[in-house]
Amino acid sequence: MKEQLALLPRYLAAHLGLTLVALALGVAVSVPLGVLVTRSRRLEGPVLGVASVVQTIPSLALLAFMVPVLAALGARSIGYLPALIGLFLYSLLPVLRNTAAGLSGLDPAVIEAARGVGMTPREQLRRVELPLALPVIVAGVRTAAVLTVGTATLSTPVGAPSLGDYIFSGLQTRNTTAVLIGCVASAGLALVLDGLVRGLLAGVTRRSRRLVLLCLGGFAGLAVFAATPVVRALLARDQGSITVGAKTFTEQYILASIVAGRIERVAGVPARTLGSLGSTVAFDALKSGEIDVYVDYSGTLWANVLRRSAERADRASVLATVERELRDRYNVHVAAALGFENTYALAMRRAEAERLGIRRISDLGARARSLRVGGDYEIFQRPEWRAIERVYGLAFREARSMDPSLLYEALRAEQVDVITAFSTDGRIIADDLVLLEDDRQAIPPYDALVLASDWLARTRPEVLEALRGLSGTIDARKMRQMNAAVDEKKGSPAAVAARFLDELRR
Repeated sequence: MKEQLALLPRYLAAHLGLTLVALALGVAVSVPLGVLVTRSRRLEGPVLGVASVVQTIPSLALLAFMVPVLAALGARSIGYLPALIGLFLYSLLPVLRNTAAGLSGLDPAVIEAARGVGMTPREQLRRVELPLALPVIVAGVRTAAVLTVGTATLSTPVGAPSLGDYIFSGLQTRNTTAVLIGCVASAGLALVLDGLVRGLLAGVTRRSRRLVLLCLGGFAGLAVFAATPVVRALLARDQGSITVGAKTFTEQYILASIVAGRIERVAGVPARTLGSLGSTVAFDALKSGEIDVYVDYSGTLWANVLRRSAERADRASVLATVERELRDRYNVHVAAALGFENTYALAMRRAEAERLGIRRISDLGARARSLRVGGDYEIFQRPEWRAIERVYGLAFREARSMDPSLLYEALRAEQVDVITAFSTDGRIIADDLVLLEDDRQAIPPYDALVLASDWLARTRPEVLEALRGLSGTIDARKMRQMNAAVDEKKGSPAAVAARFLDELRR
C-alpha cells in the first residue's frame, strides 16, 4: 500500500493536467460552436452529427487511433499529445449539445424584449441569452468533466501517465490495491471537479464574489499541482534522463525496472519507466526517439515488424536477421539478448488435457471444434496465430479476447478450455497447466532482446555498454520465478527487479 501511495502524486498530477487542458479546450470550442449552430440551423445537424459520431467511437480506440495519425503528420505520436487530442474530442458533445439546447430553449418573448430595447445581436447574446442559458451549459460542462476524468484513465496505453497506470498495471499483476487506488482517486477527482464547477455556477447566479473567488482559487490550485510533472519532465530532460518502455504484462514491468535500474547503477544516468504500452506503440516510440529503450521479443519483431513467415523459423537465424534488419531498416539496435525465450504457447488444465489425450497442438485438430480458446487482445490478429491455424488446421468453437490477467482465471473457472500463454509465466506452474508442444514449429522463437534507439546508441555509449552487461543474465527458470514473485506472491515489479540487480552484482 505504502509503495502504491507514493506514486499517487505523480499519477494524479498527470491525470489532472490532461483533464484540465482537454476540458478547457473542449469548453472553448464547444460554446462558440453551440452559439453558431443556433444562429445557422443548417449547421446544427452536421456539427452535432460529427460530435455524436466521435462520442460513439470506443474511447481506447480513439486514443490509439491518434498514434498513427500523429506519426503520419510528423508530430509526437506517443504520450501527452495523442491523449490530449482524444480527450478533447470526447469532451465536445456534452457542452456543445447543452449550449445549443440552452440557447434554443429560451422564451422567445425574452429575446423579443431584448431587441425591443435596442440591443445589438452581440449585446443580446452576452447580456441576455448566455446568462439565461448558463445553468444548462454548465450542466454540460459538469458532464464533460466527469466523462473526461474517466476517459483519461485510458491514456496509459498511448504513453501518457495517468491514474490508469494504477489500473492497467494492477490488473496485469493482480494487485487489487493498485486498482482500488486508481479507481478511488479517479472518482474523487471527478467529484472535486464537478463540485468546483457547480460552486462556480452558484457563485455567479447568487452574485457571491467570495464563492466565485473560492472556486477559481480551487481551479488555480489544481492547475499548479497539475503542472508539477511537466516541470519534473523538463528537469529530467535537462539531466539526460533515459526513458524505458514496457508493454502491458507482468514480465515487461519487471524487465523495464531491471533495465532502468541497470542504467542508473552502472552508467550513473537517471532513468524512468513508461509502462503499459501496446506492442506497435512501443516499437514506433523507439523508432521516433520518444522512448530510448525497451524489451521486445525476436518472434514479435520477426512476424510483426519484419513481416516474415512465422513457420519453422530457426532461432539463431531469426536472432541474426532481426538484429541486422532492425539496424539497417529502422536504426534500432539490439543492445543485449537477455538469455531466455518467452514464446507464445497454448495451455490447458492438466486434468482436461489428460482426459482428452492432448499433449501436442496437433492433438487439438480433431477436438478444436468442441473447445473454446481464450487469448489476449491482439493474439488473434497476429501472424503467429494465423500460422498456428494454417499449420494445424485449427477451428475452435469459440475464440474469446480478454485482458491477459484474466486468461488464467477464465481457464480455472472453465469458461474457456485453451488459452494462449507466455512460456515464462509463473502462473503456469501455480495453476498446474500443461503447455502443448508446438510439434510442427508454427510459432517462431521469442528471445527477449533489449532494444535501444539510434539516439541512445550514438550519444550515450556508457548506457549502451551497461545494457550489454545484461546479455545472458536471465534464463527461463529465473524469469518464471520473478514473474511468480509478482503474480503469486504479490511483490512489486520494482522490488523484484531490485533483488535481481543486487544478485547480479555479487
